[in-house]
Amino acid sequence: MTEVLRIRRSVRYPVSIRILHWLRAVLILGLIACGWYMTGRAEYDPTAGILYPNHKQFGILVWLLALLHLTLRWRYRAVLPHEPEALKPWEKWLSHGIHRMLVALTLLTPLLGYAMSSSFPDSDGVPFFFLSHVPEILPKSDAAFAVFQALHEYSAYLLLALIVLHVAGTLKHRLEDKGGETDVLPRML
Repeated sequence: MTEVLRIRRSVRYPVSIRILHWLRAVLILGLIACGWYMTGRAEYDPTAGILYPNHKQFGILVWLLALLHLTLRWRYRAVLPHEPEALKPWEKWLSHGIHRMLVALTLLTPLLGYAMSSSFPDSDGVPFFFLSHVPEILPKSDAAFAVFQALHEYSAYLLLALIVLHVAGTLKHRLEDKGGETDVLPRML
């Protein structure tokens, strides 16, 4: 039985985790692109104003999907693939660190966005699809808004940098290492 479990661990992630991985990737990259567009053009482009409520509700969706991701990883922990044995110790350390920071930032960045919107004195609320608005629990404050705005922006940049490192590591193992035992991409496809 342990041999079957070891073989199963080395193959692929469960389909629910794979789907969730790619869905979150598309949503997060879309939210970062939307954020750049909105903040760079908000003063003179009327479509930027339309994007704000959608950015907020998809941000909440990313946060909920991050919670679901953690739940599924815990539920399937016995069958999740291990990192390849052929990885160097520094590669394992870097991979674990980047993955943990990605998970943390997919939880933190939307919360900072919510805090920014919730503390904004002229906020029009935080919509979430079929709910009219998510309750705003923070007091309105220009100073708090400025802090949360900066933290939300910096965390989004850090999240993007970690995504680039994540993709670069995957491509390195796929292309430079010529696939083989260190090729981790097929586990998520």
